Amino acid sequence: MKIHKVGLRFAGASSLVLLASSFANAADPSTAKKDMMMSGMDHSSMDMSGMDMSDMDHSDMDMSDMDHSGMDMSDMDMSDMDHSGMDMSGMDMSGMDHGSMDMSGMQGGKAPADARSSDYSNGVPYGQYGKPMMMVDMPLWGVSVDDLGYQFDENQINYEVGAWYGVDERRLSLRSEGSIQTEGDKEIDSLTSLSYWKPLSIFWNGEAGVAYDTENDKPALMAGIVGTMPYFIETDARAYLYSDGQVRLDLGAEYEWRLSQHWVVIPEVGLTAFSKEDSDNHITKGFNEMDAEVRLTYETFSRQLAPYVGVSYETALGSARDQRRQHNESVDSSSLTAGVKFWF
Repeated sequence: MKIHKVGLRFAGASSLVLLASSFANAADPSTAKKDMMMSGMDHSSMDMSGMDMSDMDHSDMDMSDMDHSGMDMSDMDMSDMDHSGMDMSGMDMSGMDHGSMDMSGMQGGKAPADARSSDYSNGVPYGQYGKPMMMVDMPLWGVSVDDLGYQFDENQINYEVGAWYGVDERRLSLRSEGSIQTEGDKEIDSLTSLSYWKPLSIFWNGEAGVAYDTENDKPALMAGIVGTMPYFIETDARAYLYSDGQVRLDLGAEYEWRLSQHWVVIPEVGLTAFSKEDSDNHITKGFNEMDAEVRLTYETFSRQLAPYVGVSYETALGSARDQRRQHNESVDSSSLTAGVKFWF
Protein backbone atom coordinates (compact mmCIF):
# COMPACT_ATOMS: atom_id res chain seq x y z
CA MET A 1 0.00 0.00 0.00
CA LYS A 2 2.84 2.41 0.69
CA ILE A 3 4.38 1.78 -2.67
CA HIS A 4 1.00 2.34 -4.34
CA LYS A 5 0.55 5.71 -2.62
CA VAL A 6 4.01 6.83 -3.81
CA GLY A 7 3.09 5.90 -7.41
CA LEU A 8 -0.07 8.00 -7.22
CA ARG A 9 1.79 10.98 -5.91
CA PHE A 10 4.37 10.68 -8.75
CA ALA A 11 1.67 10.41 -11.43
CA GLY A 12 -0.13 13.44 -10.06
CA ALA A 13 3.05 15.50 -9.97
CA SER A 14 3.85 14.50 -13.57
CA SER A 15 0.41 15.58 -14.74
CA LEU A 16 0.78 18.97 -13.11
CA VAL A 17 4.18 19.50 -14.77
CA LEU A 18 2.82 18.63 -18.22
CA LEU A 19 -0.21 20.89 -17.72
CA ALA A 20 1.98 23.80 -16.62
CA SER A 21 4.21 23.26 -19.66
CA SER A 22 1.23 23.40 -21.99
CA PHE A 23 0.04 26.70 -20.48
CA ALA A 24 3.58 28.11 -20.76
CA ASN A 25 3.78 27.19 -24.45
CA ALA A 26 0.42 28.72 -25.12
CA ALA A 27 1.49 31.95 -23.43
CA ASP A 28 4.77 32.15 -25.42
CA PRO A 29 4.05 33.42 -28.99
CA SER A 30 7.50 32.41 -30.26
CA THR A 31 6.78 28.76 -29.31
CA ALA A 32 3.20 28.78 -30.47
CA LYS A 33 3.91 29.99 -33.99
CA LYS A 34 6.45 27.23 -34.56
CA ASP A 35 3.81 24.60 -33.92
CA MET A 36 1.14 26.14 -36.14
CA MET A 37 -0.05 24.00 -39.02
CA MET A 38 -1.88 26.11 -41.60
CA SER A 39 -2.12 23.56 -44.39
CA GLY A 40 -5.87 23.10 -44.05
CA MET A 41 -6.89 26.67 -43.21
CA ASP A 42 -9.26 28.65 -45.43
CA HIS A 43 -8.16 32.30 -45.63
CA SER A 44 -10.55 33.30 -48.41
CA SER A 45 -12.41 35.85 -46.27
CA MET A 46 -9.58 37.04 -44.02
CA ASP A 47 -8.78 40.77 -44.01
CA MET A 48 -5.07 41.22 -43.23
CA SER A 49 -4.80 44.76 -44.58
CA GLY A 50 -3.71 46.27 -41.25
CA MET A 51 -1.42 43.53 -40.00
CA ASP A 52 2.25 44.28 -39.33
CA MET A 53 4.26 41.12 -39.92
CA SER A 54 7.65 42.80 -40.29
CA ASP A 55 9.32 40.89 -37.42
CA MET A 56 7.72 37.48 -37.92
CA ASP A 57 9.86 34.40 -38.58
CA HIS A 58 8.17 32.16 -41.14
CA SER A 59 11.06 29.75 -41.55
CA ASP A 60 9.09 26.67 -40.38
CA MET A 61 5.62 27.53 -41.69
CA ASP A 62 3.95 25.09 -44.11
CA MET A 63 1.60 27.04 -46.41
CA SER A 64 1.44 24.49 -49.23
CA ASP A 65 -2.35 23.93 -48.98
CA MET A 66 -3.51 27.40 -47.96
CA ASP A 67 -6.29 29.12 -49.91
CA HIS A 68 -5.53 32.84 -50.17
CA SER A 69 -8.03 33.68 -52.90
CA GLY A 70 -9.93 36.27 -50.84
CA MET A 71 -7.15 37.69 -48.66
CA ASP A 72 -6.65 41.47 -48.67
CA MET A 73 -2.93 42.07 -48.05
CA SER A 74 -2.71 45.54 -49.58
CA ASP A 75 -1.53 47.26 -46.37
CA MET A 76 0.66 44.52 -44.94
CA ASP A 77 4.25 45.44 -44.04
CA MET A 78 6.41 42.38 -44.73
CA SER A 79 9.74 44.17 -45.19
CA ASP A 80 11.53 42.36 -42.34
CA MET A 81 9.91 38.93 -42.70
CA ASP A 82 12.15 35.86 -42.90
CA HIS A 83 10.71 33.46 -45.50
CA SER A 84 13.81 31.30 -45.83
CA GLY A 85 12.11 28.07 -44.75
CA MET A 86 8.59 28.59 -46.08
CA ASP A 87 7.12 25.77 -48.18
CA MET A 88 4.99 27.45 -50.86
CA SER A 89 5.09 24.62 -53.40
CA GLY A 90 1.30 24.19 -53.42
CA MET A 91 0.29 27.85 -53.52
CA ASP A 92 -1.73 28.99 -56.55
CA MET A 93 -0.69 32.55 -57.48
CA SER A 94 -2.16 32.56 -61.00
CA GLY A 95 -4.93 34.98 -60.00
CA MET A 96 -2.72 37.54 -58.29
CA ASP A 97 -2.91 41.13 -59.59
CA HIS A 98 0.57 42.65 -59.93
CA GLY A 99 -0.63 45.77 -61.73
CA SER A 100 -0.25 47.99 -58.67
CA MET A 101 3.16 46.69 -57.59
CA ASP A 102 5.80 49.42 -57.21
CA MET A 103 9.05 48.28 -58.88
CA SER A 104 10.45 51.75 -59.50
CA GLY A 105 13.50 51.04 -57.37
CA MET A 106 14.66 48.16 -59.56
CA GLN A 107 17.57 48.67 -61.98
CA GLY A 108 16.32 49.93 -65.34
CA GLY A 109 13.21 51.64 -63.95
CA LYS A 110 12.83 55.21 -62.81
CA ALA A 111 15.70 56.25 -60.57
CA PRO A 112 14.88 57.26 -56.97
CA ALA A 113 14.72 60.93 -56.05
CA ASP A 114 18.02 60.85 -54.16
CA ALA A 115 19.98 59.20 -57.01
CA ARG A 116 23.04 61.03 -58.28
CA SER A 117 21.82 60.64 -61.87
CA SER A 118 18.60 59.54 -63.52
CA ASP A 119 20.34 57.00 -65.82
CA TYR A 120 22.19 55.10 -63.07
CA SER A 121 25.59 56.31 -64.33
CA ASN A 122 26.41 57.46 -60.76
CA GLY A 123 27.52 60.81 -62.14
CA VAL A 124 30.31 59.28 -64.25
CA PRO A 125 30.35 60.55 -67.90
CA TYR A 126 30.25 58.10 -70.80
CA GLY A 127 33.49 59.37 -72.37
CA GLN A 128 34.36 59.82 -76.03
CA TYR A 129 32.00 57.06 -77.28
CA GLY A 130 28.83 58.57 -75.80
CA LYS A 131 25.90 56.85 -74.15
CA PRO A 132 25.66 53.11 -74.95
CA MET A 133 22.74 51.87 -77.01
CA MET A 134 21.27 48.60 -78.21
CA MET A 135 23.11 47.04 -81.14
CA VAL A 136 19.92 46.71 -83.22
CA ASP A 137 19.46 50.49 -83.07
CA MET A 138 23.06 51.35 -83.95
CA PRO A 139 23.57 52.30 -87.63
CA LEU A 140 26.66 50.76 -89.22
CA TRP A 141 28.39 51.00 -92.60
CA GLY A 142 30.58 48.86 -94.81
CA VAL A 143 32.49 48.89 -98.08
CA SER A 144 33.30 45.83 -100.19
CA VAL A 145 35.34 45.59 -103.39
CA ASP A 146 34.44 42.17 -104.78
CA ASP A 147 36.52 42.61 -107.91
CA LEU A 148 39.27 45.00 -108.92
CA GLY A 149 41.32 43.26 -111.59
CA TYR A 150 43.03 43.64 -114.94
CA GLN A 151 42.23 41.54 -118.02
CA PHE A 152 45.48 41.29 -119.96
CA ASP A 153 44.07 40.06 -123.30
CA GLU A 154 41.25 42.62 -123.27
CA ASN A 155 43.39 45.49 -121.93
CA GLN A 156 40.74 46.59 -119.51
CA ILE A 157 40.12 46.99 -115.78
CA ASN A 158 37.08 45.28 -114.33
CA TYR A 159 35.56 46.38 -111.05
CA GLU A 160 32.62 45.63 -108.75
CA VAL A 161 32.19 47.87 -105.70
CA GLY A 162 29.48 48.08 -103.06
CA ALA A 163 28.82 50.24 -99.97
CA TRP A 164 25.99 50.32 -97.45
CA TYR A 165 24.76 52.22 -94.41
CA GLY A 166 22.03 51.29 -91.95
CA VAL A 167 20.94 48.59 -89.50
CA ASP A 168 20.13 44.90 -89.84
CA GLU A 169 16.49 45.53 -90.78
CA ARG A 170 17.08 48.17 -93.45
CA ARG A 171 19.99 49.71 -95.31
CA LEU A 172 20.82 52.17 -98.04
CA SER A 173 23.01 50.43 -100.61
CA LEU A 174 25.24 51.85 -103.37
CA ARG A 175 26.60 49.46 -106.00
CA SER A 176 28.61 49.89 -109.19
CA GLU A 177 30.13 47.43 -111.67
CA GLY A 178 31.74 47.83 -115.06
CA SER A 179 34.96 48.02 -117.06
CA ILE A 180 37.48 50.67 -118.07
CA GLN A 181 39.43 50.39 -121.31
CA THR A 182 43.12 51.20 -120.91
CA GLU A 183 43.81 51.63 -124.65
CA GLY A 184 42.16 53.45 -127.54
CA ASP A 185 39.38 55.82 -126.49
CA LYS A 186 39.52 54.46 -122.87
CA GLU A 187 35.79 53.94 -122.80
CA ILE A 188 34.07 53.40 -119.44
CA ASP A 189 31.06 51.11 -119.24
CA SER A 190 29.36 51.04 -115.85
CA LEU A 191 26.04 50.20 -114.24
CA THR A 192 25.49 52.05 -110.94
CA SER A 193 22.50 51.70 -108.63
CA LEU A 194 21.27 53.28 -105.39
CA SER A 195 18.74 51.09 -103.60
CA TYR A 196 16.88 50.33 -100.39
CA TRP A 197 17.93 46.98 -98.91
CA LYS A 198 15.75 44.84 -96.62
CA PRO A 199 15.81 41.17 -95.50
CA LEU A 200 13.01 39.04 -96.95
CA SER A 201 13.78 35.80 -95.11
CA ILE A 202 16.69 34.05 -93.41
CA PHE A 203 18.71 33.58 -96.61
CA TRP A 204 17.29 36.20 -99.00
CA ASN A 205 17.38 40.01 -99.18
CA GLY A 206 15.45 42.38 -101.42
CA GLU A 207 16.59 45.57 -103.17
CA ALA A 208 14.69 48.37 -104.88
CA GLY A 209 15.95 51.70 -106.20
CA VAL A 210 17.25 53.60 -109.20
CA ALA A 211 20.16 52.96 -111.56
CA TYR A 212 22.11 54.51 -114.42
CA ASP A 213 23.76 52.68 -117.34
CA THR A 214 26.58 54.58 -119.08
CA GLU A 215 26.73 52.08 -121.95
CA ASN A 216 23.11 52.87 -122.94
CA ASP A 217 23.22 56.36 -121.42
CA LYS A 218 19.81 55.78 -119.81
CA PRO A 219 18.41 55.83 -116.27
CA ALA A 220 16.39 52.90 -114.95
CA LEU A 221 14.36 51.60 -112.06
CA MET A 222 15.91 48.60 -110.35
CA ALA A 223 14.56 45.70 -108.27
CA GLY A 224 16.40 42.60 -107.23
CA ILE A 225 16.84 39.70 -104.85
CA VAL A 226 20.15 38.54 -103.42
CA GLY A 227 20.80 35.55 -101.21
CA THR A 228 22.26 32.10 -100.61
CA MET A 229 20.98 28.97 -102.32
CA PRO A 230 21.50 25.45 -100.96
CA TYR A 231 25.14 24.33 -100.90
CA PHE A 232 26.15 27.94 -100.12
CA ILE A 233 25.83 29.24 -103.66
CA GLU A 234 25.68 33.03 -103.59
CA THR A 235 22.99 34.15 -106.04
CA ASP A 236 21.75 37.50 -107.30
CA ALA A 237 19.00 38.48 -109.74
CA ARG A 238 18.38 42.13 -110.69
CA ALA A 239 15.94 43.61 -113.17
CA TYR A 240 16.28 47.12 -114.68
CA LEU A 241 13.44 49.03 -116.34
CA TYR A 242 14.93 51.72 -118.60
CA SER A 243 13.24 54.98 -119.50
CA ASP A 244 12.59 53.76 -123.07
CA GLY A 245 10.76 50.64 -121.88
CA GLN A 246 13.70 48.29 -122.26
CA VAL A 247 14.04 45.66 -119.51
CA ARG A 248 17.41 44.19 -118.60
CA LEU A 249 17.85 41.09 -116.45
CA ASP A 250 21.17 40.21 -114.79
CA LEU A 251 21.63 36.78 -113.20
CA GLY A 252 24.72 35.73 -111.28
CA ALA A 253 26.00 32.84 -109.15
CA GLU A 254 29.22 32.42 -107.17
CA TYR A 255 30.69 29.71 -104.97
CA GLU A 256 33.68 29.76 -102.60
CA TRP A 257 35.59 26.49 -102.60
CA ARG A 258 37.91 26.74 -99.61
CA LEU A 259 41.12 24.74 -100.00
CA SER A 260 42.62 25.86 -96.67
CA GLN A 261 42.35 28.66 -94.16
CA HIS A 262 43.78 31.13 -96.72
CA TRP A 263 43.54 29.61 -100.20
CA VAL A 264 40.12 29.83 -101.88
CA VAL A 265 38.95 28.99 -105.40
CA ILE A 266 36.00 31.13 -106.56
CA PRO A 267 34.12 30.13 -109.73
CA GLU A 268 31.37 32.51 -110.87
CA VAL A 269 29.05 32.87 -113.84
CA GLY A 270 26.72 35.61 -115.10
CA LEU A 271 23.97 35.95 -117.71
CA THR A 272 22.45 39.08 -119.30
CA ALA A 273 19.11 39.23 -121.12
CA PHE A 274 16.97 42.02 -122.66
CA SER A 275 13.25 42.26 -123.38
CA LYS A 276 13.53 43.83 -126.84
CA GLU A 277 15.99 44.57 -129.60
CA ASP A 278 18.06 47.78 -129.67
CA SER A 279 20.29 47.92 -132.73
CA ASP A 280 21.85 51.26 -131.75
CA ASN A 281 23.38 49.64 -128.66
CA HIS A 282 23.97 46.22 -130.27
CA ILE A 283 21.30 44.56 -128.17
CA THR A 284 19.09 41.67 -129.24
CA LYS A 285 15.99 40.23 -127.64
CA GLY A 286 16.62 37.41 -125.18
CA PHE A 287 19.90 36.29 -123.65
CA ASN A 288 22.77 38.31 -125.07
CA GLU A 289 25.92 37.18 -123.31
CA MET A 290 27.42 34.93 -120.69
CA ASP A 291 30.60 35.58 -118.74
CA ALA A 292 32.45 33.21 -116.45
CA GLU A 293 35.58 33.45 -114.34
CA VAL A 294 37.61 31.23 -112.03
CA ARG A 295 39.88 32.90 -109.48
CA LEU A 296 42.43 31.55 -107.05
CA THR A 297 42.61 33.91 -104.06
CA TYR A 298 44.80 34.11 -100.98
CA GLU A 299 43.09 35.74 -98.00
CA THR A 300 45.21 37.82 -95.61
CA PHE A 301 44.61 40.28 -92.74
CA SER A 302 41.66 38.38 -91.23
CA ARG A 303 40.32 37.65 -94.73
CA GLN A 304 39.81 41.35 -95.43
CA LEU A 305 42.35 41.45 -98.27
CA ALA A 306 42.62 38.76 -100.95
CA PRO A 307 44.81 39.11 -104.07
CA TYR A 308 43.93 36.70 -106.86
CA VAL A 309 44.84 35.34 -110.29
CA GLY A 310 42.42 33.69 -112.67
CA VAL A 311 40.96 33.09 -116.10
CA SER A 312 37.89 34.84 -117.54
CA TYR A 313 35.69 33.87 -120.48
CA GLU A 314 32.92 35.74 -122.30
CA THR A 315 30.65 34.64 -125.13
CA ALA A 316 27.65 36.01 -127.03
CA LEU A 317 24.40 34.05 -127.01
CA GLY A 318 21.59 33.53 -129.49
CA SER A 319 21.10 36.15 -132.19
CA ALA A 320 23.65 38.40 -130.48
CA ARG A 321 26.40 36.24 -132.02
CA ASP A 322 25.28 37.10 -135.56
CA GLN A 323 24.94 40.78 -134.70
CA ARG A 324 28.51 40.90 -133.37
CA ARG A 325 29.84 39.25 -136.48
CA GLN A 326 28.07 41.88 -138.59
CA HIS A 327 29.87 44.60 -136.62
CA ASN A 328 33.21 42.78 -136.78
CA GLU A 329 33.19 42.20 -133.05
CA SER A 330 34.51 39.10 -131.31
CA VAL A 331 31.95 36.49 -130.39
CA ASP A 332 34.07 34.67 -127.82
CA SER A 333 36.97 35.97 -125.76
CA SER A 334 39.12 34.73 -122.90
CA SER A 335 41.81 36.39 -120.84
CA LEU A 336 44.16 35.97 -117.94
CA THR A 337 43.25 38.22 -115.06
CA ALA A 338 44.83 39.37 -111.80
CA GLY A 339 43.58 41.67 -109.12
CA VAL A 340 42.46 42.01 -105.54
CA LYS A 341 39.28 41.91 -103.47
CA PHE A 342 38.88 43.49 -100.06
CA TRP A 343 36.36 44.88 -97.58
CA PHE A 344 36.27 47.16 -94.56
